Parts: sequence; structure tokens; C-alpha cells
Amino acid sequence: MKPRHPAPLNALRAFEAAARHLSFQAAAAELFVTPAAISHQVKRLEAHLGVTLFHRGHRVVELSEQGAALAASLGEVFAQLDLALDRATAPGAAHLRVSTLESFAAKWLAPRLHRFHRDCPELKLRIETGNDPADFVRGGIDIAIRYGPGGYTDVVAERLMDAPVFPVCAPALAHDGPHPLRTPDDLRHHTLLHDDSATDRPGVPDWPAWLHAAGAKRVDATHGPVFDSIYLAQEAATAGHGIALGVAPLVEEDLQRGRLVRPFGLTLPNAYALWVVRPDGGRPHPGADAFCEWLKAEASVGNSEK
Repeated sequence: MKPRHPAPLNALRAFEAAARHLSFQAAAAELFVTPAAISHQVKRLEAHLGVTLFHRGHRVVELSEQGAALAASLGEVFAQLDLALDRATAPGAAHLRVSTLESFAAKWLAPRLHRFHRDCPELKLRIETGNDPADFVRGGIDIAIRYGPGGYTDVVAERLMDAPVFPVCAPALAHDGPHPLRTPDDLRHHTLLHDDSATDRPGVPDWPAWLHAAGAKRVDATHGPVFDSIYLAQEAATAGHGIALGVAPLVEEDLQRGRLVRPFGLTLPNAYALWVVRPDGGRPHPGADAFCEWLKAEASVGNSEK
């Protein structure tokens, strides 16, 4: 087979950006060149490969079959290259990027991180928040901690903690005022704080499910504000604005510190749990195993002193 000259790197960069955006103009803005320069580089790559990468229309481009296949591979290649370059800027220290939901980062991870830094001071952590599927390639994420049902595909996922659910509120709301919380029906005098975590998610307890299990028939399960995150609902409860359904690992710290209390003992199991998710295969990250082992050790301690 006749050897092929190396593919032009600038042309590959231009094509990958254009394929990702499906726009020469957007690719040009990303790479700080003109759309004409992007078009020229793509044509150069097509000539080099001898294939058509884009079907061009009036103000629109679509990937050909060959273009789509090449774009998928290049996206991974450039993401790995960018990540390697980022890590090369600090060769004396290992960096680990961890993605997790905001409530877990604030309420569980942050109060414990000093112990990890004490044991592994050479490992530099970057904590990012979100609950979308982690992008281990383009996003450069090394470890993700997710609240979900499991069954994740094309990754390695390990159950970290169960997440049972029960009501929580500020101490003064539970014990003081004209309507202390003695029975579940007393909730009718208080504001219920809702969050979207149980919306359209079978097996994730919400207020109607908890009130039904508690036999509370005089409480309107739908009244009260709705927050778009567990974190916000639990923060509102801590501030004394109502009663939230607490997810056990996420309220552990506030319960221990006395910022929240459990007015009732009834706990409902949760189909969702907290999972540690890592890329399947690829080069092992230095320190990732140590961080995952530390997470599991902390999770097994439970309500230990911080």
C-alpha cells in the first residue's frame, strides 16, 4: 500500500469544528478565522482523503457518511489531545476532575474534603457540578458522582450510597409556634417544599407518596413552592421556610449540626441512589483509584464526626 502523507492538522481541526457545529461560520468563530478559511481547509482535507465530507446546500451543510464517521473519531482524538496538553502544563502535580450534583458537592463532599487533602496532598482536585451525563472525552471529566437509577451504559458504575427519603425542617418549625409537628396531619398547617428530583421518576418518593405512606389524609400534597434542585429545597428548609423531603446523604451534615431535624420517623426507600461513574477502558488516571476508595470509605463511615 502506498503510504499516505500525514493529514494536515489545521484542516483536521477546521473540519472537526465545522462538523460539531454543522456550520462553517460557527467553526470560524471558535477558531478565530474566517468562514472562507474553514471552507478552504475542509476542501483541502477532502482532496487529501479523496472523499466528500460535507453535502453543501444553500446556507446549510450536512455530514456525509464518511464525514460523520471521521467527525466521531476526531472528536475523541482532539479531546484526548487537549486533555493531555492541559495536564502537561503542570507536570509536577496530578489533577483530577470530578463532576457531581450541586447538593452532593455542598452538603456531603465539601465538609469531608479536608481529610482527602490531608491524605493525598499531591492530588489537585477540580470539583464541577451538574447532573447531565458526564462527558469523559470532550469534557475531560475523570470521575462523576451521579444521583440516578443505575443501569449506566458504556461506563463503569459503582453504587456509592443508598438515598432514602424523609421529611426535614428547621428545629424551630418542628417544635415551636402555634402548630408544632406531632403527627403527619399537622403538616397541613405548614408549607411543603417540593423539588423536581421525583418528577416522572418511578420509585423516587415525593410528597404524595410520603403522605400516603404516613396515613396523612388531611394534607394537600400539592401545595407549596417547587424548586428545580434538591439542594435549593433543602436550603429553604434549613432557613425555616417549610418542610422538605430530605435525601439521607444530602441532609446528614445539617442533621448532625442541628440545622435540620426529622419531625417524623417514617423513611421511604428510593429507587435512585448515588453512583460513582468512570470511563470504561482507556488509560488509568493517577489518583482516581485513590479518590474512589476514599469516597467508599467515607460513605461507609456514615455519621462520623467531621
